[in-house]
Amino acid sequence: MAKLYFKFGAMGSSKTANALMTKFNYEEKGKKVWLIKPALDNRDGQDILRSRIGLQAKADVIGSKEKISERLPENVDVIICDECQFLTESQVDELRIIVSEKNIPVLCFGLRADFMTKLFPGSKRLFELADSITEIKSICKCGSKAIVNARFDNMGHVCTDGQQVVIGGNDVYEGMCYSCWHKMIVENKTRDEM
Repeated sequence: MAKLYFKFGAMGSSKTANALMTKFNYEEKGKKVWLIKPALDNRDGQDILRSRIGLQAKADVIGSKEKISERLPENVDVIICDECQFLTESQVDELRIIVSEKNIPVLCFGLRADFMTKLFPGSKRLFELADSITEIKSICKCGSKAIVNARFDNMGHVCTDGQQVVIGGNDVYEGMCYSCWHKMIVENKTRDEM
């Protein structure tokens, strides 16, 4: 019986590398993989998935108004979605239906929460519907588990407001533990009050 999987982690936890390694493993066994990503993720090019360690592959891009079920190729053995936090709730619902009705496993890789620790809509829906939820762990500079996707401005200060989505990599985000992130916020407030 196929399942809907949600594999989440903080920035820098190798989510994309894991997605691409999973793709390779399926293809090595002769399986047909449909690799997809939301159109909002254009950091490495519109139709490219690229990990920080250099792995990359072409992916089909899904627009926020598109129905995934209408784009589903024939004879697919597995669907792998990277940056799934940018899917809409209805697109996650579609993936759930594909798993249930077509018996195709769907593996979703992405962030749990934004830079202010708020769930992304796609991630929230995956927490509600996924059969299997796995954390891809990474660490903060201090050595504790990273759970916050800290965003930094061009002055190197941690951001505490702004749009939920700002596309970027190591130049904008850092996976941190809650304690280090909170300490930076307090330091910012203290500096601003001086």
